[in-house]
Amino acid sequence: VVKAHDASEFPGAMREASRYDRRIIIEKAIDARELEIAVLGNDDPIASIVGEVVPSREFYDYDAKYIDDDSELLVPAPIDGSMMAEIQEMAIAAFRALDLAGMARIDFFMDRKSDQIFINEVNAIPGFTAISMYPRLWQGTGMALEELVDRLIGLALERSLERRRTV
Repeated sequence: VVKAHDASEFPGAMREASRYDRRIIIEKAIDARELEIAVLGNDDPIASIVGEVVPSREFYDYDAKYIDDDSELLVPAPIDGSMMAEIQEMAIAAFRALDLAGMARIDFFMDRKSDQIFINEVNAIPGFTAISMYPRLWQGTGMALEELVDRLIGLALERSLERRRTV
């Protein structure tokens, strides 16, 4: 990810991005908070509470996530209950729209000026390490790691049986 803060930085940002791929996505930057939520389920998914990533750098890149130890992961995110409910509903709707199964972490941006919510990214195979948000979000919701793992195994078995019946 390369940011161009003004028109003069754009050519250099394009050159840097093109070092990695011939296809480049250009997006308008928004001044936003980074919110994340965990979803669990198959046909009847549930959503965790919302967490917030406060990156140590301009944006939450690989170095901010794994190298620096200065980023903050806030669980729960400091947002009001109606915003929490809206993000949970959007996350479940996205999970269903993409026909996901088992687990996903869905990342959102919340515009700092308008509080408008945008889906940033859907992670169908989210991190599951000691520093990962997915298990932390469920722990913050009240689900212990052992229960989370048991549920994931059960969901995988359920999906496997369903596929066998339809083949």
